[in-house]
Amino acid sequence: MNLRTHKTVTDRRKALERELAVDLKNIGHFSLDETMASSRNCENMIGVAQIPMGIAGPLKIRFQPKEYYVPLATTEGALVASVNRGCKAIAESGGALVHVERVGASRGPVFRVSGLDQGRQVMQWVAAHEKDLYVLASAVSSHISLLSVETQMVGKNVFVRFAFDTSDAMGMNMVTIATTRISQTIEKETGAVLVAAAGNIDSDKKPSWISLYEGRGRKVWAEAVISREVVAGVLKTTPEQIAEVGLRKTLIGSAVAGLLGHNNHAANVIAAVYIATGQDGAHVVEGSLTMTTAEVDEDKNLYVSVYVPAVLVGTVGGGTGLATQAEALRIMGVDGGGKGEHADAFAGIVGAAVLAGEVSLLASLATNTLACAHQVLARGGK
Repeated sequence: MNLRTHKTVTDRRKALERELAVDLKNIGHFSLDETMASSRNCENMIGVAQIPMGIAGPLKIRFQPKEYYVPLATTEGALVASVNRGCKAIAESGGALVHVERVGASRGPVFRVSGLDQGRQVMQWVAAHEKDLYVLASAVSSHISLLSVETQMVGKNVFVRFAFDTSDAMGMNMVTIATTRISQTIEKETGAVLVAAAGNIDSDKKPSWISLYEGRGRKVWAEAVISREVVAGVLKTTPEQIAEVGLRKTLIGSAVAGLLGHNNHAANVIAAVYIATGQDGAHVVEGSLTMTTAEVDEDKNLYVSVYVPAVLVGTVGGGTGLATQAEALRIMGVDGGGKGEHADAFAGIVGAAVLAGEVSLLASLATNTLACAHQVLARGGK
């Protein structure tokens, strides 16, 4: 880093510290506790991989007492600038409306049975003893509770899909422990043989129809109405042009390709937020299931929305305890644990940030400036 670049980065950090009244001492070069990281987060540790972190915002969410700044860790030039432009367009139009629903982190064991008769008996036993299974789950931790149980039989295989509320933790470790204990009880009481505690019906870290429609972790919806004036002034296009890109690229193009999830680059934003805040980066594949819509409303303004069906985030546990990642969560004001309200707020920010990214890229495609933006911002061009 040359002296001029260093001064620019330092000035940005100081401005953000004044804006948020925080000390960003842990957003830097030497903020990793090697002892903690090597014992909790990474085996055979030999060092760290540094990724530049930028900031986008302010991101305005309606009915929230404050605006948010979103940390984004990425090596893709133009990404932070794009999300930042989307944030501006949303803020100047009154903010995004966000709704978050907890559907639970799922785990789905598979059991071997002798045939359909035993399979039906196993499914009936599970249905008759759901309350007992809830008690077993709660015994694992005071921070986990069983939300739902679903069964499915295919030949000599019985799948049981559990969904758990894990409060402010992403919680897959707790979920796996609870599922294993419950599965051992099912095995003991029914005679079915537990083959695997994770039988892929949970769709952990994999794209699937079940995650798209039933959700996983938290479902998030975000929408904004961006005025025609803001579309012209900030996004340099029209609602009609953006809506056409949304129809022909985002929806029809995705359908022709057979995509699970119809969006533009939701995974880009989710990956950058997850890496910045110590989430499990593999869950970005479920974030790619996002559905984006864009249309011109009755007042000739732009209506745009995203449905992000599988947001698996935590504000405690995992990588959130590392200093830089904890600092990133503090920037957003969602650090710490409680009864799930921190992770709910975090998931809402993720949804709104995805919306901002979608808005900006749709506009860039509508004006055919995508290549130009990457030339200037990602290749040091002029």
